[in-house]
Amino acid sequence: MVSEQKSYFTVGVVTGIHGLRGELKVLPRTDFIDERFKPGSALWLRRPGQLPQLQVTVETARPHKQFYLMTCRGYHDINQVKEWKGMEFCVSESELMPLPEGNFYIHQVLGIEVYTEEGELLGQVVDVLQPGANDVYVVHGPARKQDILIPAIALCVLQVDVTQGRMVVHLLPGMLDE
Repeated sequence: MVSEQKSYFTVGVVTGIHGLRGELKVLPRTDFIDERFKPGSALWLRRPGQLPQLQVTVETARPHKQFYLMTCRGYHDINQVKEWKGMEFCVSESELMPLPEGNFYIHQVLGIEVYTEEGELLGQVVDVLQPGANDVYVVHGPARKQDILIPAIALCVLQVDVTQGRMVVHLLPGMLDE
């Protein structure tokens, strides 16, 4: 059981059980799949929105379609893991992988204030969509009826300062149409 209050971040979600020998079907929620799911990696298991309940060690993992099939050391029977369906594998903030310059974790940009290059406050990042080629920042402003969708590309996102909680963007034509 986790004794201290830390932030934990989901790296995979158990979507089902594969076979009778405790193999889990896991949907990855990380860009560092090879690191997180390699044999010997320690992961925490939790119910969504709760503190981690159990630390496990990856024994085997292999890709299977968009999932990973994974076993945990000491858990080799369906009856030991069937209750894990819907649970999340997570890591603590101190275990997050360093990112290249100019890249940010989603939790780092949520709540950041967004300004135009002219200095106009547009609102705050309230969500980050991940539709495919690039992320999209959802910006909610109190004076606007609709959220603004800003693609996380260099043409639109000019500056991000997570320590100051500020993002400067270039708006393309049509982005503010209401």
